[in-house]
Amino acid sequence: MTKRSAADGGIPLRKRLLVRLLIASVLIAGCSVAATAWLAVQTTTSALRQEQGQDLADDVAILARLSGYAAGHPDWKGVGPTVRELARRTGRRIALTTSDHAPVADSAPHGSPLPPSPAATVDPLHTDTYTQRGAQLSGVDPRAVGPYLLPAGERARIDGLAVKRQSCFAANGIRTTIRHTPGGRPYLVGTDGAQGTAYVPDQCADGALNTPTPTEQRGLNDLRRLARGCITRAGLDPDLGMFLTFDPGHAGPGSRYLVAKVAEGADDGQMQKAQQCADDAYRAQLDPYVAPTAQLFLGGGDRTAPRFVMSPANKAKVVGAAALVLAVTVAVTAVVASRLVRPLRALTEAARQPPDQHVRVPVTTRDETGLLARTFNELTERRERLEAQRKAMVSDIAHELRSPLTNIRGWLEVARDGLVEPDPALLASLHDEALVLQRIIDDLQDLAAADAGTLRLHREPLDAGDLLDQVTAAHRVAARTAGVALRTEGAGEPCLDADPVRMRQVLGNLVSNALRHTPAGGTVTLAARADGDDAVLSVTDTGTGIAPEDLPHVFDRFWRAEKSRSRRTGGSGLGLAIVRQLVDAHGGTTTAASEPGTGSVFTLRLPATSGDAPGGTPVDSGG
Repeated sequence: MTKRSAADGGIPLRKRLLVRLLIASVLIAGCSVAATAWLAVQTTTSALRQEQGQDLADDVAILARLSGYAAGHPDWKGVGPTVRELARRTGRRIALTTSDHAPVADSAPHGSPLPPSPAATVDPLHTDTYTQRGAQLSGVDPRAVGPYLLPAGERARIDGLAVKRQSCFAANGIRTTIRHTPGGRPYLVGTDGAQGTAYVPDQCADGALNTPTPTEQRGLNDLRRLARGCITRAGLDPDLGMFLTFDPGHAGPGSRYLVAKVAEGADDGQMQKAQQCADDAYRAQLDPYVAPTAQLFLGGGDRTAPRFVMSPANKAKVVGAAALVLAVTVAVTAVVASRLVRPLRALTEAARQPPDQHVRVPVTTRDETGLLARTFNELTERRERLEAQRKAMVSDIAHELRSPLTNIRGWLEVARDGLVEPDPALLASLHDEALVLQRIIDDLQDLAAADAGTLRLHREPLDAGDLLDQVTAAHRVAARTAGVALRTEGAGEPCLDADPVRMRQVLGNLVSNALRHTPAGGTVTLAARADGDDAVLSVTDTGTGIAPEDLPHVFDRFWRAEKSRSRRTGGSGLGLAIVRQLVDAHGGTTTAASEPGTGSVFTLRLPATSGDAPGGTPVDSGG
């Protein structure tokens, strides 16, 4: 298992806390981006449509206003204030030039370049019927009245006729309103807003209101004169009649509609030619009264305010989308946070419990929090084991110290009371008990120093063969007394960088343990060999062996394979624990292998140094 997989505890990728947080963040970010994009598209599209519609309405209004100015003035001399006022109201740059681009009026500073192309042509005699409301079917702006402008006298007289007709309509239950054309002629508008009415009572249909006034008649006579040449060239009767009508079915409210009358039986082509002649003559008649054709240029202008202002509906969309994203974010965060916090709260509650309760946390997930819960439970179990070992150790220490102290105290009290004489045998027994106490205390001190990391090692180059010989010599007498053969073996004994005193203590504890468990006639063998970069030392006996269920506990403190053994026959129970601590302090490892009835092997593996000693031969130390 790699370091990474070990650290992750084998957690599946989809279960890892980081991945889940990333997924939640991506979902929230995706929802936010999608909502923002949708809202931006909707708002921008709506705003652009509003802006385009507003710009188109502004363009139409500008063109209509300038066309009206041209229809009522013979030139453009006074159009400057009108241009500046329109530019200020619409926020657009407005410029007028002649057909050859000579400047007429401009809302921008003098010398500013014009837009690349004109937006429209201002010509009241040729208006766009789709953008100029009220334009006549002949394409002439209805505000271009020319010689048909009624003087005050005629206007008053014809206004009286309009009032009279309105009264007539009212007497017949028809409600009308009087309005006026740009030339001053009145007309009636019914309740539907159309010029005239759908029904005209007989007593009201006197024709007086629609009869041309003297001024209008003079204009018509002049118009016939202007059209005579065109009509003659078209092969038509030059004396055909022409008149102006105010029929709402042909034009907008109050507009004039020029009609050319031709002889009966004339075909459609002749009628169209006659009408065209009449229209051309009408434009020629109005031309001296209107401003010349001009080019209209429209630009973005010098706007300091936004082109559009967000509408209340768009503001509501923004607020609604923001609230929705916020709600989704809060909901997702709450769900993820609750799932993450639940096991953490359980861990917190378990950690707050008294140590002696050893509370465990249920593992409900397979992510990092589940791994943390499992680790917490393992720590709890380890703490239980340590607590049990601590209690057992305290009990064992008390037991091991109580026995020799009880013996010493008892013999001293008996000697004090004079019941026995302090002869050499008694003193020797008391000395042996004191040595037992001293050995237990020294062993505990070594273990405490090793546990605290304060055990001092005086390392020096150490020949493994010499080390085995020294240990064998120190235990030769004990081996002969027990009737056990003590042997050494070596094959290219390595050199160690170790503390010789501590290593003699390690091997001495192993040899002492082997001698105690090996019956007379048995053998204890010390061996050393090199294994790569390690030096391997072993102590092998042919004793009673260790049961498989007891083998994992041989290095535990105060542990004895035979519970019936005393501290004299079975040792203090700390020797093998000291062996493991001292070998660990040297950077090595300790292992034990055994078969009941065959014997045991204790193996030490320590780092070796360069410079191997020559090999030796087996040495029999007695038996």
